[in-house]
Amino acid sequence: MRPGVVASLLSVSVLGLLGAAPAPRAPVPVPLPARLADTGGGTQLIIAQAPDTSSTTGTVSWWDLRGGTWTRAGSAPARFGAKGLVEGNARTQGTDTTPTGLYDLPFGFGVKAAPAGTGISYRAVKESSWWCQDNASSSYNRWTDPLPGDCRAAEAEHLSAYAGQYAYALVVGFNYHRPVRGRGAGIFLHVDGAGATAGCVSVPEDAMRRILRWVVPGAAPRIAIGTEGGATGVTRY
Repeated sequence: MRPGVVASLLSVSVLGLLGAAPAPRAPVPVPLPARLADTGGGTQLIIAQAPDTSSTTGTVSWWDLRGGTWTRAGSAPARFGAKGLVEGNARTQGTDTTPTGLYDLPFGFGVKAAPAGTGISYRAVKESSWWCQDNASSSYNRWTDPLPGDCRAAEAEHLSAYAGQYAYALVVGFNYHRPVRGRGAGIFLHVDGAGATAGCVSVPEDAMRRILRWVVPGAAPRIAIGTEGGATGVTRY
């Protein structure tokens, strides 16, 4: 047998013993929260993402930071404002747009009792509960119970009148801590209604219950609202 043939047979034998070269591993996808410019410094994050600013539907997902890695705890279909989404700092009240940005979650509330295991501060909606949206009121963008004299009922939400949507809700800290008049009030994460929202983010009722049980106040939870790309891309926040 010629030497070259012997060498080839030996090479085949060695490869057979060692086994075929392993296939290259696919890169591990980077979790969405890890791609955000800022997550607020906490260990819990809700992400509400729409395809683009004209969208009225998208996805809400919620994440935990464990051992330095973001892990998704759940997700659900979401609805946004009837007129889509807009940069939070440029939003105008009454435009039916959902403000993009990164916000805290001051407290929860609902017509129904808090789901068992809810840890975040939770307020029961009563017949006397309102959310003031009157730009002339000292209670602008605040829960009030009862409605104060300087807040017109026509410029406020009577919370008990929305038994379905406000069965369970979380306040989104948009324009909340230092309210700018005319920018908007009463932005919540709440239960789905019949269709798109007036600017809030909504999810199915079961998802809202799961989120309330999941939120841990000591984890400094935040919500990031944005689109898949562009100037309002959620990864910018």
